[in-house]
Amino acid sequence: MGEGVLTPAFTREGGVLQCEGVPLPIIAASVGTPTYVYSAASLRQQFERIDAALEGVPHRIHFAMKANGSLGVLRTLRAAGAHVDCVSSGELFRARQAGFTPDEIIVGGVGKRADEIEAALDARVACITAESEAELELIAALARARGVVAPVAIRVNPEVTVHAFHEYVKTGQVGDKFGIPLHRAFEAACYAAGLDGLRLVALQHHIGSLLTELGPYGAAADRLVTLLLRLRAEAPEAARHITTLDLGGGFGVTYGDEPPVDLAGLTTVAHRVHAATGCIIAIEPGRFLVAEAGVLLTRVLYRKDSGGRAIVIADAGMNDLVRPALYNAHHRIEPVMATVGAGQADIVGPVCESGDFLARDRALPDVPPGALLAVHTAGAYGFVMSSNYNARPRAAEVLVDGTRWGVIRTRERHEDLVRGERADPDWSIVA
Repeated sequence: MGEGVLTPAFTREGGVLQCEGVPLPIIAASVGTPTYVYSAASLRQQFERIDAALEGVPHRIHFAMKANGSLGVLRTLRAAGAHVDCVSSGELFRARQAGFTPDEIIVGGVGKRADEIEAALDARVACITAESEAELELIAALARARGVVAPVAIRVNPEVTVHAFHEYVKTGQVGDKFGIPLHRAFEAACYAAGLDGLRLVALQHHIGSLLTELGPYGAAADRLVTLLLRLRAEAPEAARHITTLDLGGGFGVTYGDEPPVDLAGLTTVAHRVHAATGCIIAIEPGRFLVAEAGVLLTRVLYRKDSGGRAIVIADAGMNDLVRPALYNAHHRIEPVMATVGAGQADIVGPVCESGDFLARDRALPDVPPGALLAVHTAGAYGFVMSSNYNARPRAAEVLVDGTRWGVIRTRERHEDLVRGERADPDWSIVA
């Protein structure tokens, strides 16, 4: 664990891991652990990379904030030029709190309640993405009740096969819950265009997550193009207001030995789609923008042997970072202070579950109790998926920008765990 660049955001100086210009032990000593630490420079750099990949075509980049909804992260990405993609009214509220204007917001989600649609309509967001004919009807009815016309997109399930590391991150195959099946998309678009209260402005797809090779992504985009060209030829009134093709996101990052995402392939797809249709190209990256910007700092509590296995018990568990338990996902883990030697260990958390682990049978130096560990590539689907399981307060979050750092979310206290609860309710009596 020597000197040198580890990621664009995290380097070692004098054997100490730091985020940009801030040594991580300084943050841990001040804020405690577990704590998520994010690099503002990495957020900006990733946005600039994907923005450059779309150079030459009119485009919008909507950050899929389900990957990380922290206000400090959102505000940093907005300042870099990002728009935002929300999948709940809670995310819409967060986006507005972070400073996104209505024209910068699109709202999706496979199961939007009426009140969530109403919130999007009242906010005058740029577009609401519908995932079924029934949802189109509800959006139209709610819009008419308000005397407005709702700009909508149709999410099309392009029914392409994706090779991904886990079934749970595939969203565009036959039988998936997302979107309108491809064979019904033409009729659904015509139906939407004929509903009072709606204006069909976009077609959208999203086929899954952790994509590195973009062959299936390009195939899905081509199916949107075919659909739009058919609408223009056979139902021109339905296609009249469609100015955007939203190609979704799902671009992968390197957690272990995966190849980097083929951004040149994204460039090719975007130019091909724009040349064929003249449409604005929208994309919805989430993980790509934030994953590598974040680490989870955790402190070793104990070491022990069990059945010939070395077990390192840390103060961060599955309630803080659920990806290893949920997906058997890999996150690189290393000591914050350079440590000599080698070994193998299971790195587990304090949660009362056998599935509570951060890594199994992982190469790790012989770190003692009290040592700080950094869990890398934790900026996406980390804090945002955390919970209070075992009545554990959620972690703090810190943003680093050059040599300055600040807390963007304070650590929860025990009092926060029971806020909103009542041991003795105000009873209602059924007459």
